[in-house]
Amino acid sequence: MRFYTDLHVHSRYSRACSRDSDLTHLARWARRKGITVLGTGDFTHPEWSRVLRESLVPAEPGLFRLRDDLDHEVLEELPPSCRGPLRFLLQVEVSTNYRRGDRGRRIHHLCYASDFEEAERLTRALSPYGDLASDGRPALAMDARDLLEAVLAAGEGAYLVPAHAWTPWFGILGSKSGFDDVDECFGDLAGHVFALETGLSSVPEMNWRVPSLDRFRLVSHSDAHSPPILGRNATVFDTDLDHFALRRALETGEGYVGTVDLYPEAGKYHLDGHRGCGVRLEPAETRALDGRCPVCGRRLTVGVLHRVDALADRPEGRRPATAGEAMKIVPLPELASEILGVGPKSKTVGRWVDALTAALGPELPLLLEVPTEEVRAAGEPEAAEAIERLRAHRVRRVPGYDGTFGTISVFDPDEPAPAPGRSG
Repeated sequence: MRFYTDLHVHSRYSRACSRDSDLTHLARWARRKGITVLGTGDFTHPEWSRVLRESLVPAEPGLFRLRDDLDHEVLEELPPSCRGPLRFLLQVEVSTNYRRGDRGRRIHHLCYASDFEEAERLTRALSPYGDLASDGRPALAMDARDLLEAVLAAGEGAYLVPAHAWTPWFGILGSKSGFDDVDECFGDLAGHVFALETGLSSVPEMNWRVPSLDRFRLVSHSDAHSPPILGRNATVFDTDLDHFALRRALETGEGYVGTVDLYPEAGKYHLDGHRGCGVRLEPAETRALDGRCPVCGRRLTVGVLHRVDALADRPEGRRPATAGEAMKIVPLPELASEILGVGPKSKTVGRWVDALTAALGPELPLLLEVPTEEVRAAGEPEAAEAIERLRAHRVRRVPGYDGTFGTISVFDPDEPAPAPGRSG
C-alpha cells in the first residue's frame, strides 16, 4: 500500500502555533492533503498527552485512529473524494540545549513511540531536564547523546530522527550550533540513528552530495505550526499500515519510496544573507566578502546551501544506493493564487481548492499522480498547465535567506494572466 506520511507536526500547545492545531482540525486537513499517517506532535506536554489518550484509540500495530464520534464529525465536513483512512503516530519534537567542546549546541530531534506506555516512559525520563508543560516542543538542558539513550530505553518501538538537519540555528548539521557529522553528535550511540529529516531549505539531492549521510534514509515532513500547511513536505512509503513497518522501511529501505518536498529555494534559510539590510547572497559571494554583510559589516547568516557546500565531497548529480524518489511540489493554494490573481489565503482560493479536490481528490495525489487530462476534463485547463509545469520542474525561483521565505512560481509575470476555469 503506497501512502503519504507527515510525521513532524505541532499541537496548539507548542509556542507560535495555531490554536486550531487540535486533533479534529489536523485530521480534517490531513485528509484534504492526502496524508494517511500523521504525527501527533507534542506527546510530552501533559495537557496534549491527556487529549491524545482521550481522543485516540488503537488501530494497526503502533498506530492510532480518532475515536468514532470525532472521526464522524471530521468526515461529515469532507467531500467523498477526501475521506481516505487516517492514522496517528505518537511524535514529539525536542530541543536539546547544551555545551559540547567550545560551542553551545541547540539541536532539534523528532522522537517517536509505538504506544502510550513508551511515550510515558520517555516523558518521565525527560522531565528532570526541563519544564515539559511550558512548551509542546520542550527545551531540555540535555546532551543529544543522552536524549537518544533515553529514547532507546523507552521501548522497542521508540526511535529518534534529527529534525531539519541543516537549519542554521537548530539543525544537527547547522552552521550556527550544529556538528560536522552525525557521529560527532551521538557518539557511541550513533549507529541507532537511521534516518535524517531534510528540512524545508534542503532536498535529497543536496544531501546526496555528503557521503557520510549515505547510510541514512532521508525523510521530509511539514513541521506544521497550523493545520493548513500539513503536507507541504511528506514522506512516501509502500508498506502495511504499521508503525513497525514504517520503522523497518527507514532502517532497511524495504518499503521506503522517497520524499515530497517544497523547492528548497522556498525555505527561509536556503541562501546566505542579512535580512535587516535586504542582502541575499550565493555561497561564493559570501566567501568573497569574508562572511560580512556588504551594507553594514555584520556577520551574515550562512544558509543551508552554503553549509552543504562546506561538507560535500561529491558534485551535484550523484545518487547513492540508499536514495529514494525525490518529488517536488508547490502547494495547491499557491498555484491557485497565480491562476486567480489573489492571495493564497483568500476565500476565493479556498473555494477554488475545495472545488478541485472535491472533484479530483486530495492535494498531494492531485499534484503528483492524477493525469492532467482529468484536470482538463474537470474544466481546469490552467490548473492542468500549472501541474504539468510543476512536474517538469519548469518553475521560477526566488530563494529564501536569513529567515525570509523564498517564492516559487510556475507562470512568468510577463505572461498573460491565465483565465480561471470552472472552479474559479
